[in-house]
Amino acid sequence: MYKKSATITAESGLHTRPAALFVKEAKKYAEDVELISQGKSATAKNLFKIQTLNLVKGTEVTVQSSNRQAVDELTRFLEGVTG
Repeated sequence: MYKKSATITAESGLHTRPAALFVKEAKKYAEDVELISQGKSATAKNLFKIQTLNLVKGTEVTVQSSNRQAVDELTRFLEGVTG
């Protein structure tokens, strides 16, 4: 299992629009991808589940999957969200 952490830097956090784009990216991979934050986890392929993590600015989130490329790409996505 591969894991990588990122910190949410966007002022408005990972709100609905960027979260929906994140889900779209995660669905490109056949393997399961999981987000872990503050002791909670959610599948990266479900917008509703991601929103339950309350990913506001400053929150650290870990991306976890058996696919290293998925972890790297999705972590970069999270670090690049600006608004």
